[in-house]
Amino acid sequence: MMTTRKIRLAAFLAVMGPGVIAGLADDDPAGITTYSQLGTQFGYRMLWTLVIATAALIIFQDLGSRIGVVTRQGLIGLVRQKYGARAGSFSAVSLILANLGTMTAEFAGVAAAGQLFGVSRYVTVPITGLVISYLVLRGTFKKAERVFFALSAVFFAYIIAGFMSHPNWSSAFKGMVTPTMPLNHQAINIATATLGTTLAPWGLAFIQSYAVDKRLTRDDLKLLRADVWVGSLLTGVIGFFVVITCAATLNKQHIFSITDASQAAVALKPLAGTLAKDIFAIGIIGAALLAASILPLSTAYSVSDLTGSPAALDDNFQEAPLFYSTFAAITIIGGGLIMIPGISLIWILISSQILNAILLLPLLSYMYGIAKDKKLMGEFVAKRSSLNVYGSVIALVAVCVLAQFWFLFHN
Repeated sequence: MMTTRKIRLAAFLAVMGPGVIAGLADDDPAGITTYSQLGTQFGYRMLWTLVIATAALIIFQDLGSRIGVVTRQGLIGLVRQKYGARAGSFSAVSLILANLGTMTAEFAGVAAAGQLFGVSRYVTVPITGLVISYLVLRGTFKKAERVFFALSAVFFAYIIAGFMSHPNWSSAFKGMVTPTMPLNHQAINIATATLGTTLAPWGLAFIQSYAVDKRLTRDDLKLLRADVWVGSLLTGVIGFFVVITCAATLNKQHIFSITDASQAAVALKPLAGTLAKDIFAIGIIGAALLAASILPLSTAYSVSDLTGSPAALDDNFQEAPLFYSTFAAITIIGGGLIMIPGISLIWILISSQILNAILLLPLLSYMYGIAKDKKLMGEFVAKRSSLNVYGSVIALVAVCVLAQFWFLFHN
């Protein structure tokens, strides 16, 4: 019995990676900021939006990883193959622009968290850029994956901070299972942001290409599904603890306005102590480092998919020059923007979120079309019940985006 269990555990650990890494990378500084705002502005009341966003993440990360294993292709390459060069190019260009804005936000997270410890952004940003570049450009797939897992461990800082804030657990449970929200722009905005930051377009592109790069086979699909569930649920759990930390401290003290996660960390100090503030800040740094490693990797995979160029971490620069050049370019530009004095980081963040929202709908629709294509998916083609679930998520995203635009033009 023990031998069988050990074999199963070893098999799961061999497959584990795409789901956990892609899921936790969604909890980047932009995500932590969104969850912080959710708890600060609305307390426990809108935790149900995080539950829905986590369910949507599980559904489409599972689909993306399955498409990658079955077709042995990345998402952008498949879009080009099925829908034509124009659709593939549009998706790739949109993803590059959105990823560049989000990458800049990751470096902003590193800079802001570093400043909480008295370290200038002119020190933290270049060091971060060099570290992640060395990790990906000079390492192997296995080495890079080990570092990704090590960085993922820092997210448990938010669980510790959550318990230290002494939340109202009954109110938190009620907020998870009782859908209520004020019908105003602020509430619609944070609900849409929660869905968008959790079900991020770059994450969908990354998990599919990463499953291909990891050389997983159809025999691995059951274990890969478990990996996706673990990663997505951990994403929701981390988000939950960020929300309740801010709800139990900032919202409880009638502090309803923050603009980024570092402000939440600073505000925690007089309410939950210096240790809670430091733990929250360490979480931001770890989140930014993981996401700053994954985002340019997602972009490099997508550009290589579009052009049919080699895209594997085990390849060297001579074998995959476009792949590594794209990674380096996104990292350098994203870090360089943060170093420009007086640049509007808020404008960059807003622009990247708009592009993410615009890209998410067509990407989900493309995935829906691929899932029901028997030529591409063979025996793994999606059944009607699954297609209904995918369609429901797409409809929900569409409603949120339309509501955003309605408020934009009626305020």
